[in-house]
Amino acid sequence: MKYRKLGASDLSVSEISLGSWLTYGVGVEQDAARACVDRAFDLGINFIDTANVYGRGAAETFLGEVLAGRPRSSYILATKVFFPMSATDRGLSAVQIAKQIDASLARLKTDHVDLYQCHRYDPDTPLEETMEALSQVVRSGKARWIGFSEWSPEQIAAAFALPGVERFVSSQPQYSLLHRRPEARVIPLSAANGVSQIVWSPLAQGVLTGKYPPGAAAPPGSRAVSDSMGQMMQTWLREDILQAVHKLKPLAAEAGCTMSQFALAWVLREPNVASAIVGASRPAQLDDNAAASGLVIDPALFARAEAIVAGVERGR
Repeated sequence: MKYRKLGASDLSVSEISLGSWLTYGVGVEQDAARACVDRAFDLGINFIDTANVYGRGAAETFLGEVLAGRPRSSYILATKVFFPMSATDRGLSAVQIAKQIDASLARLKTDHVDLYQCHRYDPDTPLEETMEALSQVVRSGKARWIGFSEWSPEQIAAAFALPGVERFVSSQPQYSLLHRRPEARVIPLSAANGVSQIVWSPLAQGVLTGKYPPGAAAPPGSRAVSDSMGQMMQTWLREDILQAVHKLKPLAAEAGCTMSQFALAWVLREPNVASAIVGASRPAQLDDNAAASGLVIDPALFARAEAIVAGVERGR
């Protein structure tokens, strides 16, 4: 496993990180989830990403239990705040940030997280209030660093311009061979301001693994047929997308790697990406994904892949 520095922070994160959206505490049985976390450590994955809203606290609770026996210095832990936790608890107000960080720490059974992220931008709260509240979280020792997810370039620039507050070190956008929107403005703006990308959905929720053949039903046991995990990926299962992904298979074969490794290596070719977040319901999936770290692939193969998906990619 290779590691990269996270923005202007002192954190060195594994190029492949373990996420918990739709999986741990929600869609994956407890023993299988624990096996995945254990395997992640075996593979050198040191960065674990979660959020308070995942399972309305269930993912954090699971991680708190499964990580309890490990030295706190042996992993980097990130969580997020914004989405509703109840009918009245949501957003990035000072009151909510103070309340939700304490609740997250209690569920995670730790006195601090390494990275506390705004899960989205809150248009109902002044940015100054949000940044002051996040700064207080850092200065109280409850988080070491702060980040954001899916903020617009204008929102990011406004945060950078505020004086006297803690600085963001991470951005968590959706980014993959099929979704390249961050390249235009978010990545250049981040790189110029000491912010790295932590990428979510680098495999387009599994579509870039090649496991979903065009013109055929989704395979049994896959995320696409799961009631708890499949709803969010249906827009990726368009026939034209699946046809394009199928055409990528010879390129991965030429590179001597799996489709997953090819797609993850494509994401990691970008220097501003510190880590690609993957989900896993089985330890073998992590074995496959972790092998993408440090993988050297001919840029000409990537260029051919980009040309193949040019007509179906989203978010440019």
